[in-house]
Amino acid sequence: MTRYVIGPDVALRLAGDEAVIAAEHQLLAPTLLRSQMLSALYKAVRDGELTKKEAGRRLNYVRALRLRLLGDRVLQSVAWKIADQLGWADTLDAEYVALTQLQADALITLDEELSRAVKGVVPLAPIEVLF
Repeated sequence: MTRYVIGPDVALRLAGDEAVIAAEHQLLAPTLLRSQMLSALYKAVRDGELTKKEAGRRLNYVRALRLRLLGDRVLQSVAWKIADQLGWADTLDAEYVALTQLQADALITLDEELSRAVKGVVPLAPIEVLF
């Protein structure tokens, strides 16, 4: 089983595509993913990009994913160190990087800037490996 950390960008893409994840993969994310998803979908509805019904459908898709959410003290400590080492203004992305270091085989992100920042820090994988 291959373990991948996904962020809200990937979760939203999967939901929009109604993607079926291959059974041999396990998805992981920090617990903050829930709030980031809710916020992103709320904003999309407010901006007229999605209907409330479509946002609800996408949120339900993510809730139904076999997604292990983690957010313990060790993860937070490692995230702090990563954010500090990389000179980041906050620890949000660092939680995804920390979780990848601690428990996953690779990080999947659609964010090019994040990919560049963590190249060599954690292994990266394209979203296509999930299908």
